[in-house]
Amino acid sequence: MNTSSGMLTLPGRLDAVRRTGLLDTGPEEPFDRLTRLACELLDAPFGFVTVVDERRSFWKSCVGITSNELADRQNPVGESFCQYIIATDEPVIIGDARLDPMTRDNPSIESMGVIAWAGFPVRSPDGFVLGSFCVVDSRPRQWTAQDLRTLEVLSHAAGGEVALRVAADAASREADDARAAADRYQQLALTMQESLLPRDLPTIDGLDLAAAYRLGGDDVLGDFYDAVQTPTGWALFLGDVAGRGAQAARTSALAKYTLRAGALRASSPAIVLTELDSALHRWYAETTAPGFVTCAYLSLRASEGGFVARICTAGHPAAFIRRADGSVEAFGQPSSPLGILPRLSIRIDETELRPGDLLVLRTDAPIDDAALRAGLGTGPADHAQAVADTLLDHMLQATETPIRDDTVVVALRIR
Repeated sequence: MNTSSGMLTLPGRLDAVRRTGLLDTGPEEPFDRLTRLACELLDAPFGFVTVVDERRSFWKSCVGITSNELADRQNPVGESFCQYIIATDEPVIIGDARLDPMTRDNPSIESMGVIAWAGFPVRSPDGFVLGSFCVVDSRPRQWTAQDLRTLEVLSHAAGGEVALRVAADAASREADDARAAADRYQQLALTMQESLLPRDLPTIDGLDLAAAYRLGGDDVLGDFYDAVQTPTGWALFLGDVAGRGAQAARTSALAKYTLRAGALRASSPAIVLTELDSALHRWYAETTAPGFVTCAYLSLRASEGGFVARICTAGHPAAFIRRADGSVEAFGQPSSPLGILPRLSIRIDETELRPGDLLVLRTDAPIDDAALRAGLGTGPADHAQAVADTLLDHMLQATETPIRDDTVVVALRIR
């Protein structure tokens, strides 16, 4: 397949590649952490983040390649598998490159032992394909749907790292206008944080699900939440990262993507949070920036007449349930925060949610339980969005001093 023309040599794409400043640069931990995580989660011997110009595929990050010499961290574009992603502008998934008509004549099958290959595009902030985030196996392989979802999530994280790199380089080049450059960098960081707060939560049969949030100010503070389908149902999580700024945004991204990847493979809250705890320990050790993450992780499994709910609250406030009869109860015993203690201690609590029951997760804004119960009310459950909005307003008004942290409320009602 000839890919030397078209997208490979598109001037806009090549300009975007050069603007990243990644060509011919050494390894960097933000990218290496992602490739290591991909290889661990997918049990693959090789992982790469590549940047491709008109001549070669440069390996900004590579797992399974021992040499750190820049000359050894690249191959001609005609021998790379990244060329196929750039040519098609979409993911390329190959179970056996020797049998695939697109790849069977590629020299890397012989020279590098590439047999199975799965890659997703890594894009510039303006949408050009810079290269790929890929894993490689030296044996034939059937990539599962969960493998591909995990790889897609991590490729987006790699694209976020590129965006931060581009913004930081732009800021340094514009030192004569430091305030404007800082504002642009800050806006990018805030945009990255807002990307951790999904625009729309998924539609789930039998549930009314909604969220309300208010960012704490101009700085990035690191709250995140999401809902993800699991092998047996759904997972809903809400977390908070210690610290602020770009480091908090990066940690939030790592936490969210790790939780999403874990939820795709496991239904147990304890398994998913244990994986995140291990990832955070590595992250904090490698960045030498101590911190921790709190998280409330809720799993939902449909049952006859309702849902079975299981929760772990790792350093995070308990959930609250308002039953259909108007009674209110706390749900979830506090456990250890993530990424800080040598040994994680977490507890799983379980309950049955019936039609008319309402469950609320929240960030750790300063509000006592009595005020929170009052905000939930005692009458019949309203729509989840109305409850989330009302409770958020109640939390913001319950203190005499302005809340300078992010404030998030996630509500779900059993229909």
